[in-house]
Formats: sequence, structure tokens, C-alpha cells
Amino acid sequence: MVAVIAAASLAATACAGMRGTAGSTPSSSPVDTVAGLESFYRQHPSWSDCKGGFQCADVRVPLNYAKPDGGELKLKVIRLPAQKRADRIGSLVTNPGGPGGSGVDFVRSAARAFGTAILDRFDIVGFDPRGVGQSDPVRCESPKQLDRYFATDTSPDNQAEINQIAAVSKEFADGCQAMSGRLLPYVGTVNAARDIDVLRAALGDRKLTYYGASYGTYLGAFYAEQFAKNIRALVLDGAVDPKLTAEQVNIEQAKGFERALRSFAADCVQRPNCPLGNGSVDQALDQVSALLARADRTPLKNSSGDGRTINEAIVSLGIAQPLYVKQLWPSLRLSLTQAIKDGDGTSLLASADQQVERRPDGTYSNLMEANNAVNCIDRPYAHDIAAFQKQADEAKKVAPHFGPFIVWSTLICGYWPIKTTQKPRPLAAAGAPPIVVVGTTRDPATPYEWAKGLASELKSGVLLSLDGDGHTAYLQGNPCITGAVETYLVSGKPPAAGTLCR
Repeated sequence: MVAVIAAASLAATACAGMRGTAGSTPSSSPVDTVAGLESFYRQHPSWSDCKGGFQCADVRVPLNYAKPDGGELKLKVIRLPAQKRADRIGSLVTNPGGPGGSGVDFVRSAARAFGTAILDRFDIVGFDPRGVGQSDPVRCESPKQLDRYFATDTSPDNQAEINQIAAVSKEFADGCQAMSGRLLPYVGTVNAARDIDVLRAALGDRKLTYYGASYGTYLGAFYAEQFAKNIRALVLDGAVDPKLTAEQVNIEQAKGFERALRSFAADCVQRPNCPLGNGSVDQALDQVSALLARADRTPLKNSSGDGRTINEAIVSLGIAQPLYVKQLWPSLRLSLTQAIKDGDGTSLLASADQQVERRPDGTYSNLMEANNAVNCIDRPYAHDIAAFQKQADEAKKVAPHFGPFIVWSTLICGYWPIKTTQKPRPLAAAGAPPIVVVGTTRDPATPYEWAKGLASELKSGVLLSLDGDGHTAYLQGNPCITGAVETYLVSGKPPAAGTLCR
């Protein structure tokens, strides 16, 4: 697991909407172009039916914006056309996060969960960012290599285990260079944000309307910084704070997962047959610690028949995945019951597979390969084992169940073949209209402090908060959140700054 991963279950949640101001359509209004990039900005995608009422197309973008004639990439784009064309506002471009999450898969799965007014007036648009999914994907390892990587102990107890995680991390980074070296310098968020502006123009929209979740907020913030005047409305839900260093991201995310685990445990101990007992929250967390230690000594049973080892690393992944969405807490209780009482980790393995998008046939999407490729180019990381060991020790003090697990999972970036020149910094997006930043108080993957930070850094940032659990807020269906977000998306009117929904 690497920092800032969006939960796949985002695709199962719902939105609603209301009527708002009119917008441009592809045939009605010209769009601005960028000098030297006219051929990209003026392209007209060839849309074709791709089943289920969706339309699909490719949008061309330059591999290297500094040399736009030096090669191209094709972004796979999908849309569900607005149901009432006469009332159409424009496109609602979405990104589900990751980095590495497929926006095409997200829209195909979730578009019809949006509210009627949104479906009536917006084309719901998703795209696979460069290096992701069907858009010239980054590839690094075979399925067997990825199986080995994810099963490597991410809470090393001795030098031999540190050497092992170093070996598989270096192998991963070397594989990325060997298989995708042409792409690696260009898959970062700065270029992906520029791609969104090309996409905006190709869709025929003079201004961008955008919903980004998790890493999609980071992408949206970089868009706002570069193209503030091209914004109609931006919702950044489950925000990532761009001023944070890689070490700060790791530590704060570890604390976020620890907070979410404590919230889960507090709920569990109030229920009959809680696998963690019915004592105090600390006693319940001791049960989690005991399970992890047990899996570290002796792997749990795997009843799936595929022969994989269910060790501490897999158990950690399997616990983390349901913490993204409170509706998955019952499944986590069941998985922990099977693991603690029966020594069977099969359900936890299934959750771990969902987190890293391992398919039933043993193959993987490129979620984690793209995730590393983007993360490692977006921020500088330490380049020596001692620095990671020190950081893991510090993380363990504040997040004993997830600290080392998260820190060591980013060791790949210590071996990354492309050395980034990008440094963390606050993004102001001067000149942008109001930008709504949404945060959830007990979000595990993107801690609430990040939303407060981003909202304060953006010149026109407006913080909207949910006092609740789970990753991101808008797609949880809280009426206060959905009403505020949808009013803004449709009319451009933001909620009052500091609005707190319960």
C-alpha cells in the first residue's frame, strides 16, 4: 500500500443535483487554446457507442508539453451524455483518485448513481490519466512479482527483513524503468493537470466543472494553479495538502488510519459477538496487535486454494481496505472473526486483493504501478534505508498498527530512476472562482487536517466539513453535504465557509 489511495468502493456511492446556470456545448461556443498546442486543443474526439448508454473516445495529448511535437499519448475518455440536452450545463469531469484509479471504470460503475438533476444537465465524464488504465499504462512487474511484493513484510523486525523489502522495492523500480522508461518522466500530476485542460477544450467547455476525490483533489488543485481562469466549479473531496513533504504525508496518513481503526474498534465493542471483545477500545486494539503478531509468526490459513501466504503484510492490507467506507465495517468484523477465532485469513486476503486491484484470475490492474510512478515523481523521497528506518520508528509511535506499514511501502521511491525536481508547496490558484474543499473528520486516507490546509492555502478555498467516518464525504450521501456540493456544482454558489455537517 502506498500513500493516498482512493477506495474502489467510491464507485458504489450516489450523488444528486439541481438545476443551474447554462453552459457551453461542443457545437455552440469556441474554446481558448494555448500557443503551440492548437492541434491538441482544437481536436474533435470521435465518440462511439461503448455499451450501456456510454460513449467512448480517445483524446490526444503531448507526451512532453515542453516539446509537443515529440510524441503523443492517447487518453481514454468515457461519458454518459446529459439526459436533457436542452437543459445541459456542460461536462462534469471526474477523477476518483489513486493516483492510478481508472476514471473510465469509475464512471461506468457509478455514473447512474448520480442524482437525476445532475444526470439531466451534465455529461458525466471520466478519463484514465496518462499512465493509467487504458491511457498508455505504466507497467513494472509480472503478476507473480506483484504477489511477492505485496506479501513482503512491511513491518520489518530485523535486518534480514529490511534487506528483503529493499530488494523487492528496488526490483519494482527497476522493472518500471525497463518496461515503461519512456513514460516515467512525464506521468506526474503537473502534466496530468495540463491534460485536463486539453480535455476541457476537446469536450467543448469554455470552463471546467470538476469533481475530484482523494488524489483527484491534488490533481484538481494543480489544475487550479495552472488554469485558474478556466474554472467554472471545482469540488475537491478528501483533500490532499500539496505543501506536505513525503515524510509528512506518510506520518499523517498513518495517523489517519490509526484514528479510523480506533473508531471502528469503538463501534465494534458495543456490538454482540465483536471479534475484538466487549471491553475497552484499547483492549480491542490489543486484539488487532495480537492478530498482526500472530500472522507475522505463522501465516493464517488460505482457503481460496491459490496457495498464497497470508502474513502480516496481507492482514494489514485486508484491515485497511474496509476502513475506507463505514458501510464495510460489518465485513471487517466478519473477516476479523474468521481470522482471530478460526485462524482463517481468506476474507482478509480478498479485501487486500480489492485494495490493490488484483483480479480473480491473478492479474492486476496497473493501479499500484501507476500509483508509484506518480507519487515518486510528484515529491522527493529519501534515498537511504536509514532515513526510512528512522521515519518508520517515528510513525510507529503515533500509529502502531499502520505506521511502519505505510512508511516502508514508499521505499520504492527511494530507488526511483527519475529524480524529481518538484518540491512540495502550497497552491494558491490566484484568480480562481470559489473552490469547495470537502473534508471528513475521521477520514483514514486523507486526514481532515489536509482539507483544512488546502482550503486555507487556496485564495478562494471554501471548507465544507463532515463530522463522520470514511474516505471522502460527498459520495456518502449525507444530505447536508450533498445539498451544499450540488448547489455549488450547478449554480456556482458555494456553501458558507466553515460549514460543518453532522
